[in-house]
Amino acid sequence: MTVYVVAQLKFSDRAAYDRYQARFMDVFGRYSGTLLAADEHPQVLEGQSDREKVVLMSFPDESACQEWAQSPEYLKISEDRHAGAETVTLLVKGLGHRT
Repeated sequence: MTVYVVAQLKFSDRAAYDRYQARFMDVFGRYSGTLLAADEHPQVLEGQSDREKVVLMSFPDESACQEWAQSPEYLKISEDRHAGAETVTLLVKGLGHRT
């Protein structure tokens, strides 16, 4: 069943994050995910958020997501993401998953 990754970012070093972003699609494209949204100006509808960017991705299943997230290529470019942004990343199971 489909899983989604929601990443909420607050920038701390834009140059480092931009290096990550410049290499992201090349790495992401090697895996079975789909980039659904990337918004640097998300609108807060309820509550409070200090996040400056939200990214939404989907994968066919949790295994495919973990293959991407734990790949040596992604871990390497993620060094710049860690240096450039404080990130909250959520794995959300799509409807149809049994808990």
